[in-house]
Amino acid sequence: MVATAATASIFPLPPPTPDSNSKNSGKLAGGSVNFKLSTNSSSSLQVKANAQAPHKVNGTSVGLASPSERTRDEYSSHQQPRTFINQLPDWSMLLAAITTVFLAAEKQWMMLDWKPKRPDMLTDPFGLGRIVQDGLVFSQNFSIRSYEIGADRTASIETLMNHLQETALNHVKTAGLLVDGFGSTPEMSKRNLIWVVTKMRVLVDRYPTWGDVVQVDSWVAPSGKNGMRRDWLIRDSKTGETLTRASSVWVMMNKQTRKLSKMPDEVRAEIEPYFIDSAPIVDEDSRKLPKLDEVTADYVHKGLTPRWSDLDVNQHVNNVKYIGWILESAPLPIMESHELASMTLEYRRECGKESVLQSLTAVSGEQKSDFLDSGDVECQHMLQLHDGAEIVRGRTKWRPKKLNSYGDMSQTPAESS
Repeated sequence: MVATAATASIFPLPPPTPDSNSKNSGKLAGGSVNFKLSTNSSSSLQVKANAQAPHKVNGTSVGLASPSERTRDEYSSHQQPRTFINQLPDWSMLLAAITTVFLAAEKQWMMLDWKPKRPDMLTDPFGLGRIVQDGLVFSQNFSIRSYEIGADRTASIETLMNHLQETALNHVKTAGLLVDGFGSTPEMSKRNLIWVVTKMRVLVDRYPTWGDVVQVDSWVAPSGKNGMRRDWLIRDSKTGETLTRASSVWVMMNKQTRKLSKMPDEVRAEIEPYFIDSAPIVDEDSRKLPKLDEVTADYVHKGLTPRWSDLDVNQHVNNVKYIGWILESAPLPIMESHELASMTLEYRRECGKESVLQSLTAVSGEQKSDFLDSGDVECQHMLQLHDGAEIVRGRTKWRPKKLNSYGDMSQTPAESS
């Protein structure tokens, strides 16, 4: 009985028929399933099954299949062709999705090439700059943007001056000396001191164009007892060609009293380790800059007023803005036929947001009447407040442009100075 019950739990038996002495047999859908039970002396149970599927149902050949198998086969016959993804077990779908995401990310990453392919590409792509030559020279690359070029398809003088100013500040910042203001060191900040420029001389051998990458190197040196000189060298990062050289002198001003100050010993101790003992990269123009007025000037532009965006963090007009104001009174025929080759500036006074200025320009010698045939042209400049107080005196030298590939006038070959 025990053996019979165990067997019945695995292979359900058909109900007993009246002919209980015959072999166990049953009918299933037109076929037969026969079971034979036997025991031996060791009481082991042996089960033999002989199942025969019906050959035809209503005249159609069929095979033996369970209801669940028939349902699965009918469902599969209406599906898309089986692929790798839909053959995965259900628990693998999340893993497959994650794998797909990583493969897509890897493909995008491989498409990005961070290595420079050409020597003219940025070596410092993020413009962070670096200190070189035993920590004494700061070097930074700039790519000339489309909004930094002018009508001549070259970078403007204001663009180059902004690059000079940016490298000067980044030099102090990278050296760990920048606290606040324009280049103020910790000891300067304690004493409310800021840097102000008094002189600047710039020589432009060639202006870069849109897409060019320039390398700007900058360093500092002592200037007298209370001043500091800062020099710059701008070169083409691809060829190494010198484009611009500039030299400037800076002194300290009290931020509150707006008066010049001596250099404290504590400040000198901070900056002296970064001084280079070298001559200026640009020779100083020893000629005196003349004073102009409305009588001696050939061109006058009045009513210049600072905008809020013209002020720097020290709450005075940025020195680069002065250059733009100076050129406001430069004769248009000169600017159309010539380009600025050199510039000498003497800063006499600062101006603030309430100032009203006028720009004056005088053309030197016999060049006043015919700019096109005069070759190089020299101009004297002055920027002053409406009450006559001087802000900047300057001198500019202009060289004729040449025809470029676009049929326009552009720069001439570089001159040696």
